[in-house]
Amino acid sequence: MRLGWRRFVLVTLGGFAVILALLAVFILLMNPYGNLPRILFSEHAITDINQRFQYPALVRSDRYDSAVIGASDARLLHPDALEKVFGGNFANFAMNAGLAHEQYRLADLFMREVKAPRTLLLALDHVWCDDKADQEIVTFRGFPEWMYDADWRNDLPYMLNAKAVEISGRRLRQALGFAEARFLDGYEVFTPPENEYDAAKAKAKLWGKQGPEARKAQVARYTVSSQRRASWQFPALVWLDEILTRFSGRVVLAYMPAHIAAQPRPGSAMDARREECKARIAEIARRHSAPFIDFNIPSAITSNDDNYWDPLHYRLPIAERIVQDIGQAIATGKDDPNGDFHYLAGPVAATASPTPE
Repeated sequence: MRLGWRRFVLVTLGGFAVILALLAVFILLMNPYGNLPRILFSEHAITDINQRFQYPALVRSDRYDSAVIGASDARLLHPDALEKVFGGNFANFAMNAGLAHEQYRLADLFMREVKAPRTLLLALDHVWCDDKADQEIVTFRGFPEWMYDADWRNDLPYMLNAKAVEISGRRLRQALGFAEARFLDGYEVFTPPENEYDAAKAKAKLWGKQGPEARKAQVARYTVSSQRRASWQFPALVWLDEILTRFSGRVVLAYMPAHIAAQPRPGSAMDARREECKARIAEIARRHSAPFIDFNIPSAITSNDDNYWDPLHYRLPIAERIVQDIGQAIATGKDDPNGDFHYLAGPVAATASPTPE
């Protein structure tokens, strides 16, 4: 009886070992994140929506010398449109709910891996002004620090899991022609089709129960002493300064346009903090002769409910308008006459035409 149980246990354990070995080989061959040595496929194909795990392979692909890095409010900036403004080969590496530290790590990888970087468009938003940016560095989606270094071998302990098997299965389906790869250059229209836009539903998302009346300026404007203002901390700006110091190509800073319902109420304490953060970003930009274009202001873009799906995500025509405005800002070095943006720092008369190859 004891011998029978012993044999059963050994056979069971042996079976599990065989299954794990087969799964490990399957993951190795499919290379679901593109971070392992390429055995079957010469190029990585994205078949998962978690950009944090998928972008490193695109960065290392040698296909792109220029990039957009930001959060989801920059995902609709089309690489083709940006190439018309800046030249080069663009990818859009904006991440859903991308925190400042995650964006910094992606920029760091881009600077280390791309041999001749050309243009980096940093699409800024409120996360860069968060006073806890150095403490809250990861979302519930997780962030694979092990994938952002130069040694693929230390990735192996993190690869044998159900998620990697699932994505490997999708990669096999894609290779066999039963599924398509996602965002080849990082770009994907994640908003609903434009012909499904519902203005009433969007308005409800924008304002909720408070209504536009909540945007009225405070009766007593918040005032702050210079000493108090100097004590405000924006830890992510240290990373921003490092990026501008290290990047060998051209860096452009653009603060993305949230709807006015998501902007601080004029005259409030939050508004004062936001403006101080922008002033410090502008100071960093001036030190590095980098343009800083601010779209996050009350404007014809941000005050029109019909331009937005929700407080942070604008529609496709607005994404096209933002790219055109960035080109205009760099070409003129001035605020937009129509009020779309403020030009807070940078060369006064730079050119927006593509630089020579």
